[in-house]
Amino acid sequence: MALPDIGAVIAPFLERVPPEQQPLFVALAERMAAERYRRWAALATDAEGRKALLACADREEEIASAVEALTPDAGAVQRALLETNPSLPEINSNLFEGRPLADQWMIQARGERLGAATWRAFAGRDEGAQREVFERCARLEEASAEVLEALLDGKPTGAAPGR
Repeated sequence: MALPDIGAVIAPFLERVPPEQQPLFVALAERMAAERYRRWAALATDAEGRKALLACADREEEIASAVEALTPDAGAVQRALLETNPSLPEINSNLFEGRPLADQWMIQARGERLGAATWRAFAGRDEGAQREVFERCARLEEASAEVLEALLDGKPTGAAPGR
């Protein structure tokens, strides 16, 4: 079975969101990813893998928090975004559900790479502090992609590559 293209799945949602709210929308997906990483960490059979996956969860939370800090009413905006897009959590979950763990990690790794590109696109349209935050978010996404790719390759993961 072919793996889903996260970009193709998320793009219709993102297109409906006003450009100034798109980073907050993506931050919602980051929090969902953090939960997924924690579930994977709980299933890990080795301490190094568990630690690496928990570090990925922490990076996802760091991204979301940094982006949310850019908007004073971020929580209210995100609640409104979820009200407008109530199927987002279910669709996000369905991308991974029922797939072997390796496929889930591959989907997530591709999502992390797409996330890095998305944050860089946001950085390209902003200046100053926001630009710096978005660039940092891109680097954090890449670090998590590296962890998943290492896990898929059976290589040592380390706790925080790319940092």
